[in-house]
Amino acid sequence: MSNIFGDAKTRLSEVFRRIDLSDDVEQRLAHPRLTLVVNIPLRMDDGSLRVLQGYRVQYNDIRGPTKGGIRFHPDVNADEVTSLAFWMTIKCAIAGLPYGGAKGGVAVDPKTLSKLELERLSRGYIRAIADVIGPDRDIPAPDVYTNSTIMGWMADEYYKIVRKKVPGVITGKPVHLGGSLGRESATGQGALFVLNRWVERHNLKPQNLRVAVQGFGNAGAHFASLANQAGYHIVAVSDSRGAVYAEQNLDPDLLMAQKRENLAISKMMYCNSSVCESAEYRIITNQELLELDVDVLALAALENQVTGQNVDRIQARHILELANGPIDSKSDEVLHQRGITVLPDVLANAGGVTVSYFEWLQNRSGLYWELEEVSRRLKKTMDRESDHVFDLVEELGISLRTAAYLHGVERIVGAIQQQGTREYFSED
Repeated sequence: MSNIFGDAKTRLSEVFRRIDLSDDVEQRLAHPRLTLVVNIPLRMDDGSLRVLQGYRVQYNDIRGPTKGGIRFHPDVNADEVTSLAFWMTIKCAIAGLPYGGAKGGVAVDPKTLSKLELERLSRGYIRAIADVIGPDRDIPAPDVYTNSTIMGWMADEYYKIVRKKVPGVITGKPVHLGGSLGRESATGQGALFVLNRWVERHNLKPQNLRVAVQGFGNAGAHFASLANQAGYHIVAVSDSRGAVYAEQNLDPDLLMAQKRENLAISKMMYCNSSVCESAEYRIITNQELLELDVDVLALAALENQVTGQNVDRIQARHILELANGPIDSKSDEVLHQRGITVLPDVLANAGGVTVSYFEWLQNRSGLYWELEEVSRRLKKTMDRESDHVFDLVEELGISLRTAAYLHGVERIVGAIQQQGTREYFSED
């Protein structure tokens, strides 16, 4: 049985050694505030009934209402969702957002569902968790195998339950249903801002860097497209079924268009209409992509992609974590010892929740921003928080992950201490 949550919490050990803090902090961060397990009856198109298990975990709300996505995936379980909610708590603090962390999910393979079944499941999940969410309590968003359409269904179902429009209850909605411009590309865009900041500070040039992207879903595809536009050389991408590699450069936009037609990268011909690209390319496995000799490996799939089984074969000089928890803690130490830079998930993929925050603000104010304004505010946030983390690395000689956690935990510690800890209440 997996223990992702136990592994995730080990990242705090080094941080706690560096902060003078109360035992209250360790206690508050060791346990989720609320764990909800629900059973969702789903009427299938053929008239049969399935009962699916779903989860919502609110980890910590000391800094504000909890925030976190909903994923539909066959491997969803309580341990995974708790870990994701924990990471969201740290991530929101790193980004300076007035949120705590949460996460949700349903154990289901959405690829086996029709669109009508998917809508019924989305609405059924919201009916099951409606009592614990709200714009001032817990705000869901999209995650793995969920999207803006699903968020629109979920928001609509919540409106029916509370009998009023409350667009701030869910973010990542379609633009015409109260969503924000720039939300769909926000995770990939935010990751690129972090990578650019790192590249600038180390006098590197995008046009000299070869990038492999594991995971060609929403975050990975947008990152690949934006990075390609910024001058990086995208030489490999993968999805759940396979990968494609070229020595020189791939066109991520062409790949995505082909994937929509063929449903999987490994089945496609890398062609534009009837004319194939002249550059040589080949189909490889996902594992081969992870072990390519590249400058940047962008991990945009799921947890635990780099483990003790393959960490010694990783050749990338820099790793960018767009997914949550793609490297286990022991492998993280090995990579650090080998001098491989890891731009950690809690910083690198914070663009999604940051623009979700912008959507929440727009929903509450009724004032909606142009795309340029969203991008400007996102860049400002990602640059500012990246600089804080990078400065800590230089000042303390610690890893990027430890620096990121230290930056976020210090903000959480401040909130806990200002509510009063054992030291305050035991004063004479």
